[in-house]
Order: sequence, then structure tokens, then C-alpha cells
Amino acid sequence: MVLWSVAALMPLLLWKDFLECLHKEYPNPMDKNVISVKIVEEKRDVSTGIIYRKRIAICQNVIPEMLRKVSILKVPSIQLEEESWLNPQERNMAMRSHCLTWTQYASMKEESVFRESTENPNWTEFIQRGRISITGAGFLNYILETFASTFLRQGAQKGIRIMEMLLKEQCGAPLAE
Repeated sequence: MVLWSVAALMPLLLWKDFLECLHKEYPNPMDKNVISVKIVEEKRDVSTGIIYRKRIAICQNVIPEMLRKVSILKVPSIQLEEESWLNPQERNMAMRSHCLTWTQYASMKEESVFRESTENPNWTEFIQRGRISITGAGFLNYILETFASTFLRQGAQKGIRIMEMLLKEQCGAPLAE
């Protein structure tokens, strides 16, 4: 099993601007790996105001060709399920995602939190943690786990850059240094 985590601060002018950008993040021409994202469920808890959303993302298979010689890895795309809980009153959102492809061989879970910074309300804190565990591929298990965790960590960092660009385009927010 391989673990990873990413943390960042992003500029925020208005919480609603941040949320709008968050839902424009994918698919996006700045990341060709995400083919499509579809909302499959959305509901609001009337007592708490929390908005629950479930999305399915279709992503390109980015596993290197040399590893795709293993027959189960020869798929054109990978499906991910993402669930999010948005609390507009407390200005935070929790997300959880996992892989729907290869469930019999791999367990991948990511948990992310977006919240207003406690030190500066003009910034949003982003924290992501994940783990991946692969079985059934023999000596390739560790290689695949390492590749996947590196790719997912880099993907989170790319997502941060995309969010910053969208915030800058939408509302002139400064880019984080």
C-alpha cells in the first residue's frame, strides 16, 4: 500500500466564485486526461443545508504501454466515482473518490477538504490524502502502486494550478506563490 498527501492555499475572493470554478475544473483543456464528468446524484439536506453530489469521471488510461502488456490493464479509460458534501454555511467541502475500474485488483481512495483558511478568509485551504493498494499483479504490485500514487499526487497539483487559473480568469484572483 502506498500513501500520499498534498496541501495548498488558493486565493479566494468570494466563496461562490471558488465553488463555481471547482465545478468547471474538469473536464478542462488544461488536463486532457479527464474525458468527461457527469453528475449522477445531487440532493440538499433541508435541515443542514449540506449539498451532496455524486459524479462519475471517465479518465484516459495513463498506465505506461510497457505495463499494459498485462491484459487487465489494457483498457482505454478508467472510471472514478467522486462524492462531495458542500456545507455553504461553514464554507467547506469534503470530497471522497475511488476507482470503479479494476475493483477486484486495486483499491484507490482519495479524500479532499476545501475550507476557508482560518488565518486569512481570502484564501482557501486544500488538503488531499490518498492511498492505493494493488493485488493480483505479483511483482508489479509495488511498481503500479508507486506509479499511481505519483500520478495522483501530480494530478492534485495540476488541479490546484487549474483552479488558480480559473479563479484568475473569472475574478482576477492573484496566483499563489
